[in-house]
Amino acid sequence: MRHGPQRIFSGYNRRMKIHPGYLVLPALVLLVLLAIGLWHSSAPPPIRIGVLHSISGNMAASERPLVDAVRLAVEEINAAGGLLGRPVELIVADGKSDNAVFAAEAERLITAERVSALFACWTSSCRKAVKPVVEKHRHLMFYPLQYEGLEQSSHIYYTGSAPNQQIIPGTRWALDTLGKRVYLIGSDYVFPRTANLIIRDLVQANRGTVLAERYRPLGDHDFRSIIDELRTLRPDVVLNTVNGDSNVHFFRALRAAKLGDIPVMSFSVAEMELKAISPEAFHPNHYAVWNYFQTLPGEANRRFVEAFRQRYGTDQVTSDPMEASYVGTRLWAQAVHDARTDDPKAVNLAMGLQSIAAPSGIAAVDRRSRHLWKQVRVGKAREDGQFDVVWDAGDALRPEPYPSYRPPSAWQRLVSELAESRP
Repeated sequence: MRHGPQRIFSGYNRRMKIHPGYLVLPALVLLVLLAIGLWHSSAPPPIRIGVLHSISGNMAASERPLVDAVRLAVEEINAAGGLLGRPVELIVADGKSDNAVFAAEAERLITAERVSALFACWTSSCRKAVKPVVEKHRHLMFYPLQYEGLEQSSHIYYTGSAPNQQIIPGTRWALDTLGKRVYLIGSDYVFPRTANLIIRDLVQANRGTVLAERYRPLGDHDFRSIIDELRTLRPDVVLNTVNGDSNVHFFRALRAAKLGDIPVMSFSVAEMELKAISPEAFHPNHYAVWNYFQTLPGEANRRFVEAFRQRYGTDQVTSDPMEASYVGTRLWAQAVHDARTDDPKAVNLAMGLQSIAAPSGIAAVDRRSRHLWKQVRVGKAREDGQFDVVWDAGDALRPEPYPSYRPPSAWQRLVSELAESRP
């Protein structure tokens, strides 16, 4: 049966009739995509901060937890709505336990990544490598470690302790409590050598004796010569400024030599390092001086420890440098809020008015020095990797980057002479 053209096309149109709903669905999809695009285009950009620590190398075990502490603070800030209506974003860089890498990464974070602040460094040699980069760009850096002092910068906030908040009170306590025949052992870089300038002054003022002053390369594993000398000299106390994973080998050597009766006062061994030393190398007469210990009482510390364990695991520990990293991030966030901008210059001005109820106690910025007021404590190491506080200075101490018994110019001269005398 034949059909004319009209019937053929009429049947075709009936078969191809488009339901109105088929037109509505693509239109809705298009509207949703447009809405998403508009939302993304209008969403405020994140505030970026650079976190620059050793993720690899011999300082990695000490520095990786500092990244976690900053991340915890940032996640809490973002959970509360961020800053200035914007989320905070971490840009993490690996300094690889190499000062030159730290300096190059600081330059990249500031110029290419456009971060608003740096949270960086463990060792003083690293800090001194990054400092000129930060100052060249008139930027902002937060340094979380206890250190030897004898430095100030208008672009750095030192959230660890100054010498009068760790080295000096710790040494005085050791001389008064453990004895005045002192053996000095440290890693061979800025902090230990400069700290020992101050320690020697204190030993002399207290009519003590420095039996020996020895250094091992940063990251060194061989302490046989140190152990032999300790057997011979039998000091009243070893003042220890060894840094990084070398501490594990130092305390293992002490244990193997059965020198557990010799007291050791450490200036760079916190809970994380004590955990790495492990019960097999536990030293029964081991003390440390810090502003913070995980075992401190108080609601602020309880919340901090619980939050850290909930985020990173119940077997994780907190420490003084971690607390200082966390507190530095929260202080920076307060200053951004007060300044109503993340611009480093404006935030720098607002930082001088900041204080916080920290896990270690009230932490307040000292506008004169850009350090924090801090409380000082001595802890005795426990076999479970924690410390029992055996001495507390009481009130928070105002920071003195340059110990007051010499003028800053004299300290600078001594530091220069020390640097020139090294090979």
